[in-house]
Amino acid sequence: MAEPLMPQKSPYAVELAPGDYWWCACGQSKRQPFCDGSHKGGAINPVKFTVSEAQKVWLCGCKRTGGTPFCDGTHSKI
Repeated sequence: MAEPLMPQKSPYAVELAPGDYWWCACGQSKRQPFCDGSHKGGAINPVKFTVSEAQKVWLCGCKRTGGTPFCDGTHSKI
């Protein structure tokens, strides 16, 4: 499987309203940490996730987390 790009080594802290979101897993999106369709034709697809209430979340920026789409600290081992 192709290795994703790493847009940044640290997580993205974002305030999200309730709803569905698509997290960029390939690292190519210009709208990090969210998908903009740049993955099309590639081997890595975005990850859909749902937020049920307004909250601040930390989304993975290194694209190597074990808890997609949320940061699990993997970036500190890279």
